Amino acid sequence: MSEWLQVHRGDAPLVVSFPHTGTELPTGIAARLISPWLARKDADWWIEQLYDFAPALGATTIRTAMSRTVIDVNRDPSGASLYPGQATTALCPTTTFDGEPLYRTGEPDKAEIERRRAEYFDPYHAALRAELDRLRAIHGKVVLYEAHSIRSAIPRLFDDLLPNFNIGTNSGASCDPALTAAVEAACDASEFSRVTNGRFKGGWTTRHYGQPAGGVHAIQMELACRGYMDEPPGLLTSLIWPTPYTPERAAPMRAALVNVLNACLDFAKS
Repeated sequence: MSEWLQVHRGDAPLVVSFPHTGTELPTGIAARLISPWLARKDADWWIEQLYDFAPALGATTIRTAMSRTVIDVNRDPSGASLYPGQATTALCPTTTFDGEPLYRTGEPDKAEIERRRAEYFDPYHAALRAELDRLRAIHGKVVLYEAHSIRSAIPRLFDDLLPNFNIGTNSGASCDPALTAAVEAACDASEFSRVTNGRFKGGWTTRHYGQPAGGVHAIQMELACRGYMDEPPGLLTSLIWPTPYTPERAAPMRAALVNVLNACLDFAKS
């Protein structure tokens, strides 16, 4: 296994994927960027810490340490937009979520995008497929849980303040309705707000692997960052973002997420 690709194998029928928590930038790419901070600005900050209880539940986890600026392993590898007509970022992003340019020089061309895909995207998904197949052979059905977060307010991407829990199931196509209902109930039992298939309906991974008839039920959870970390108002700078992860601040959200993952497990074992 490559150092940037981190897989922890469990035997429960649950895979938790962390596609956007990475912050590594290869030297050759970093040299062309306007700043490393901009390149890391839209990471899913501290999500791997927030869910670090998952292995104790028996879950398998898979994570890339590479920044999404290098390649976004949750985008359609063909380059097709997941949200036609709406602002989003590409397989190899050239702007931040706020529309700021990432590259000082040498934006990736088609050939470089293909190289990055072969080096980082393909191994990530080969590992993810292997773990899903391994667990399907044991259990018959398995839940793929896509763990994400995003800043609560990004006017270029969505209006108003994002709910705390944003469940995505590709408008119901990627998992059994019973799984959706179980995760919704776990969220609604908490103090946090929730929406299902709102602005975020699930990325490429959820849409690609979610095959309920084949025993793989995929669901994406996009958390608004304010649920577990402090979000400064106004313009962000490298001096104030990201704010630190503190267990005390994250505790209520973490407790709710324990219930969410247990709901996934209960469904998979039912």
